[in-house]
Amino acid sequence: MTRLGTVLFCTSIAISSSAFAQPTLYVAGYGGSFQVTMQKSIIPAFEAKNNVKVVYVPGRSVETVAKLQAQKSNEEINVAIADDGPMYQAVQYGLCDPLANSPVYEDIYKAAAPAAFGGKAVGVGLVATGIVYNTKVFKEKGWAPPTSWKDLTDPKFKQRVASSPISGTYGLHALVMFARMNGGGEHNIQPGFEAIRKNLSPNVFAWTSNNQQLENMFQGGDVVIAVWGTIRATELEKTGVPVKFVYPKEGAVALTAAVCPVVHNKLPKLSQAFVQYLMSPEVQAKLATLGFGPTNSKTKLSAELAAEVPYGTEKISKLQTVDWNVINRRRAAWTDEWNRTVER
Repeated sequence: MTRLGTVLFCTSIAISSSAFAQPTLYVAGYGGSFQVTMQKSIIPAFEAKNNVKVVYVPGRSVETVAKLQAQKSNEEINVAIADDGPMYQAVQYGLCDPLANSPVYEDIYKAAAPAAFGGKAVGVGLVATGIVYNTKVFKEKGWAPPTSWKDLTDPKFKQRVASSPISGTYGLHALVMFARMNGGGEHNIQPGFEAIRKNLSPNVFAWTSNNQQLENMFQGGDVVIAVWGTIRATELEKTGVPVKFVYPKEGAVALTAAVCPVVHNKLPKLSQAFVQYLMSPEVQAKLATLGFGPTNSKTKLSAELAAEVPYGTEKISKLQTVDWNVINRRRAAWTDEWNRTVER
């Protein structure tokens, strides 16, 4: 081969390799079954359509936001999935890019819509925080099923109630709801603290954010009623434990799994495309199998699956949202008060 031929051959190889090189999109989100479903059932179709390799980075929500902060100005993660509390912090810290316009966002329920996150994130799934109770014990005792957050304070449940402390989202939701029911709210949390100290604490067998521990308490009969989420109640019920989730009449609280394209990342268009892909009815239906209620109003679910998650106008209308911008500013002070006056 002549020298010119060699040069042309090498050049053609370089051009060919460059043309077919795949970009790599890094997506950070929940681990466990969520990661498995993403990698097996959701990511492959996006990879094939967009000629991209997606690498999934599992971690807890606070860990994901911490990674974004640590990599700020040189972001390696392109898309981040996290609970709404940490996601609001990510938006506040300037870690999320504004969402590009897309028709899919027009179908998102108001509580999860981009506007709720300042246009820089969107809710990809809903979990409801409410009351879970042991149906077998209630039937044996002749107790009526709970209908209100106030039922948690009934003296007959002394040392039979469980809830996470406010370091966990479920417990924080309960604090806000007790504040609202007593004339306060995020801007005036003291009525919530007073109600919990006086009326709820005497009934609490354990304050725990450990879901496995709470499952064991239900199975062992130590706890018959708890502040918990739809996703956990469904998982426990499927193991044979007779529990049921209740949307309290004052409203259950929406815990929103949210997603955002990371600011200044190297693949902005693919990042936006991946976020939009997650919001499609087809992907939303797959996430529902994990216990996340669809945020896209056009998602269709089977009757069985629809019964397990926040789904449809009736259930969605029973969900309240909390003001995470206020909560995140005051949470450290609230936690200090909680540790001093509730879990002493």
